[in-house]
Amino acid sequence: MTTPAAPSTDERILHPATTMDAVTLHVGDLEGMSAYYSTALALTPLQERSRGRAVHRVLGRGAAPLIRLIATPGLPDVDPRQAGLFHTAFLFEDAVSLAATVARAAQHPESTFVGSSDHLVSEAFYFTDPEGNGIELYRDRPRSAWTYRPNGEVEMASIHLDPRAYLQQHLTEEALETAEEHPGVIGHVHLQVGDIARARDFYVGALGFQTMLGTHPGALFASAGGYHHHVAMNTWNSAGAGPRAVGLGLGDVAITVPGRDDLDALASRLKSADLQAADDGDRVTVTDPWGTHVTVAVPGTTTEDLLER
Repeated sequence: MTTPAAPSTDERILHPATTMDAVTLHVGDLEGMSAYYSTALALTPLQERSRGRAVHRVLGRGAAPLIRLIATPGLPDVDPRQAGLFHTAFLFEDAVSLAATVARAAQHPESTFVGSSDHLVSEAFYFTDPEGNGIELYRDRPRSAWTYRPNGEVEMASIHLDPRAYLQQHLTEEALETAEEHPGVIGHVHLQVGDIARARDFYVGALGFQTMLGTHPGALFASAGGYHHHVAMNTWNSAGAGPRAVGLGLGDVAITVPGRDDLDALASRLKSADLQAADDGDRVTVTDPWGTHVTVAVPGTTTEDLLER
């Protein structure tokens, strides 16, 4: 039996054991996007449900939900200049598991390879899905290998990482054939916002993440528990963007905290910041200044729970 994490001793910040959960995307072509994520990222369709005219479908690795696709045909395409999703980051346990998924994504004819980088804290490969949603596939370096700046911020960089050399070194035929069996989680979510100062007020000041790197031009990286980042915000394509228009793309960013005490502390912070939030007992929902929906829940979210949101 797992012992529940103790409540955070600092109610101004999220509990150190905070993690990210399944990301929701509104998609125009449910079958095409499901086929893409199943083939390119080796995700398995877990469950689906019709809600009115919309169909919700959850995919994951094993029994763990990683992404919810909501069929909403007829909406405008993803606009790369507005606030919303920069990329969803799928985290893998080791280089072999990462390499297997990268190879799958690279071989898919509807993947767009964007680049790859050694970030010092991690190794990452970037793609865009068929409807314009960004994807990061990555693995972390051990925390003992991370370095820090004199101001306490984590040192990150973008050093060229040769994808062919990486696959030659780490890819195995067995891992490629059994990629669905290798665990994966949502490691972080990177957002496009209109203004970094407002993003800091919301994600750090109100939600309770802590700044891990705040001096990178046009970007902010924040986390709980000293992780390099659970959320990132940038204005590289979206500086000055206002509230999001209704369209395809990001539907929800999901965060998991250890217990109800953590939701109570969050609700108090949101109230102090004059932010409207809904409290459903096991989760609190709120929208950021650009209309991005954020759900913070206690552990135990099942596929069924996800379909009910």
